[in-house]
Amino acid sequence: MADRPKITATVTAFERIDQTLDTLRRLESCRPPPAETIVHVDAGRHDCAAAVRAAFPAAKVIVSETGVGPGGGRTKLIAAASHELVANFDDDSYPIDPDFFARADKLFRRLPEVSLAAAQIFHPGERLAPDRRVIRETGGFGGGGVVFRRSHILETGGFLPLPIAYGAEEEDVSLRLIDRGRRLVATPWLRVFHNSTLAHHAEPRINAMAIANIALLAFLRYPPRYYPRAALQVANRVWFCLRMGRLRGVAAGLAMIPLHLWRMRAHRRLVSEAAVAAKFALRKGDWTDF
Repeated sequence: MADRPKITATVTAFERIDQTLDTLRRLESCRPPPAETIVHVDAGRHDCAAAVRAAFPAAKVIVSETGVGPGGGRTKLIAAASHELVANFDDDSYPIDPDFFARADKLFRRLPEVSLAAAQIFHPGERLAPDRRVIRETGGFGGGGVVFRRSHILETGGFLPLPIAYGAEEEDVSLRLIDRGRRLVATPWLRVFHNSTLAHHAEPRINAMAIANIALLAFLRYPPRYYPRAALQVANRVWFCLRMGRLRGVAAGLAMIPLHLWRMRAHRRLVSEAAVAAKFALRKGDWTDF
């Protein structure tokens, strides 16, 4: 245990037991492995929790009896972590390189001002890019492949408890970190495989929530000056769905926006205009060595 980087690996799980166990096996096969592994099991799936405990008795398991979504689960995982650095994975995502955790430890030691490092995520059929030791500034990240400083995420209040969080979850945390003056970077030196074709994104319910969540993010965080920009973002998402043939769920997504915003109103904390402008400005820039 002494030679393990002081990093907590967290996994959000629900009903895909075999995939969860495979992810945990791959985390433990890293050299060195993480110092701690915690799994959050959503919506009272005690069969999944039992399978994890039986196969990985050293892993900590947290069960939410009601559905809190991936964001709610991640907030609980971060609160339970014993280490300042947390590497977050989905139940179907895991490191590509066996020294992933050693690399993450080196990156954060080298760059103590960095709050979050977004890994480069690959999906089935995609060609792996070289694992170059470079970084660039970023305004976002993928929740299934990211390493961050625990205290910085807790300062923001954590992730939104959305059962389906596409379009809001990571964007919200990124925006609140930027509002606090934190530095976010992306790096291909940390590589993660997401074992999903993302075909579920076309499902009507997910399609609808992805549209409504864009409006939700604007309502919860944007100053009024940026509401026209938010309307364009919603329109762009609708246009994307139409171009991709994802017609089912579009009308439902638009119709649910008022109630969706009302239900989440307790989470409303606007950020500064400067933070929103900075996030929009953080597009793909040049890579730099570190």
